[in-house]
Amino acid sequence: MTRTRSPAIRASSVAQRILAAIMLAGILQGCAPVIVAGAAAGAAVVHDRRTLGSMVNDTTVELKATGILDTEPQFKGKVHVSVTSVNGIVLLTGQAPTPDLRDQILAKIRTIPSIRRIINEIQIAPPSTLADRAEDAWITTEVKARFLATKGLDPTRVKVVTSDSNVYLMGLVRQQEGQLATNAAANVRGVARVVELFEYVN
Repeated sequence: MTRTRSPAIRASSVAQRILAAIMLAGILQGCAPVIVAGAAAGAAVVHDRRTLGSMVNDTTVELKATGILDTEPQFKGKVHVSVTSVNGIVLLTGQAPTPDLRDQILAKIRTIPSIRRIINEIQIAPPSTLADRAEDAWITTEVKARFLATKGLDPTRVKVVTSDSNVYLMGLVRQQEGQLATNAAANVRGVARVVELFEYVN
């Protein structure tokens, strides 16, 4: 008798293979501890519309960029910049105290292979305070909670980044999904503006 796997088992197997590949990319970069694993991450991976190669590439880009910002002396302790890569599109948010430092960051990030596009949202300002970052984290949490309560929207397909109360939405989504996500985020208290950075699919 031939046994067939249930869809749930097949999805779990796919998630495990994808997570293993992403973790391998992290290990090759020497940054295995920052790789997220577990059931929640597995579920997100299964629903993600990116290819396996794109997911591994995004993780690699983020690790390399964060390494540059954390270790190079001209940036370390002087800037607060977050790097988010989705399907090769890289979003830079945060603060740099001078235009020269911001431009140096952009020049360094551009040297990382496989980046399709860089969206520069770095503000010329001193690094944000812990209180500011806590407020941004709260907004991100509230936006994700709204997504969970929004019918017709899979929250695992939308990446939420909040900086200085500005909410950036990324991901491969259908037009209707993007509109639902934007409307949900706009109704969260404390959001200054919502910036759509989606790639639309059929």
